[in-house]
Amino acid sequence: MAEMEASLLRQFPLLLPQNRAKTVYEGFISAQHPVSKGCIYLPFYHLMLVYFFSKGRDFHLKILLPEDLQMKNARLLCSWQLKTILNGYHQIVQQRMQHSPDLMSFMMELKMVLEVALKNKQELYAPPPPPQFYSSLMEEIGTLGWDKLVYVDTCLSTIKLKAEDASGRKHLITLKLKTKYPTESPDCVVDFPVSFSVSWTPQSSLISIYSQFLAALESLKAFWDVMDEIDEKTWVLEPEKPTRSATTRRIALENRASINIEVDPRHPTMLPECCFLGADHVVKPLGIKLSRNIHLWDPENSLLQNLKDVLEIDFPARANLEKSDFSMDCGICYAYQLDGAIPDQVCDNLQCGQPFHQICLYEWVRGLLTSRQSFISYLVNAHIAARKKRPRPHLVCMDSIKEGLGIWLSVQ
Repeated sequence: MAEMEASLLRQFPLLLPQNRAKTVYEGFISAQHPVSKGCIYLPFYHLMLVYFFSKGRDFHLKILLPEDLQMKNARLLCSWQLKTILNGYHQIVQQRMQHSPDLMSFMMELKMVLEVALKNKQELYAPPPPPQFYSSLMEEIGTLGWDKLVYVDTCLSTIKLKAEDASGRKHLITLKLKTKYPTESPDCVVDFPVSFSVSWTPQSSLISIYSQFLAALESLKAFWDVMDEIDEKTWVLEPEKPTRSATTRRIALENRASINIEVDPRHPTMLPECCFLGADHVVKPLGIKLSRNIHLWDPENSLLQNLKDVLEIDFPARANLEKSDFSMDCGICYAYQLDGAIPDQVCDNLQCGQPFHQICLYEWVRGLLTSRQSFISYLVNAHIAARKKRPRPHLVCMDSIKEGLGIWLSVQ
């Protein structure tokens, strides 16, 4: 015991016991941060900064030991700096603590893990950009207009700019500046339905990026006009809160049916990809009308108006109905959304039309004692009238569930 304490004091002189029982230790652990060979090419003041880190850093910690001093029941309390460095290594530290015979062994293991973590996070101590980086950046923002600046972090490495398109919609662009800016192009993050590639040269600036951003907004104006009209004049079931990059809409129809469309952002008034969801007796006539009237599609009209003309329907209006009027909750789990999915299977019975989540229907059938599986089909005879509160017998038929799995439910 005395030998362990002597070794601990020699190896970790800044970690000292805080009570006579030596069950509480508090202090600092020192770790070296390796310097890469490339540091000799840094300017002098950058080299001194990295040299400071290479000399070693001290991290505050506290260790609470049980009365028997066994490490497997000990607790390690770290400062926020040490916790940040060890982020991602917590399980390894816990394992080392469980298998260390004494505090000295654990501290050596912890130091080894800490130095590995520091080596893998050298970018945390990368030298800052030269002063010209900040001065030129401030000048560019001033030229662009401070009113367009929404956010900038303390390191001036992340900048958010705002803009409006011709229809008054607000948009943001996030710029991730690199230390070699403007030699290297910044990373751009936008909420667009298409990729946004920036044309960049070492002479480019924030102004050139912003100009390209505005040009992209103008090119997508027609697409967003189409999607906004759909959102304003129909009941969109999915997505509930569409982003500007979303190209799909699932629109509610009558009789618990819906149509899922995917719009081409480059040609938003052309015929979109359409998929009808609902009972066969409801959606089949719509598919027939789409095939029969497709010649009526006029790219000069809005997409919504074309859908009305081709399908010969009026979409349920938001002004006259509430979302609850569509009664799209699953007949099994009684929820609308389940892991992000909404009911996409509908009973074909004319007197029912109850929607279901595909996974709910599949799991419910698998759990029935009266079901049997034969190749790709489940034949089921079950009693769920009490669950659905429908005394009248009817047939629920689904043509497919997941890669050709057919399910026939005889409900009494």
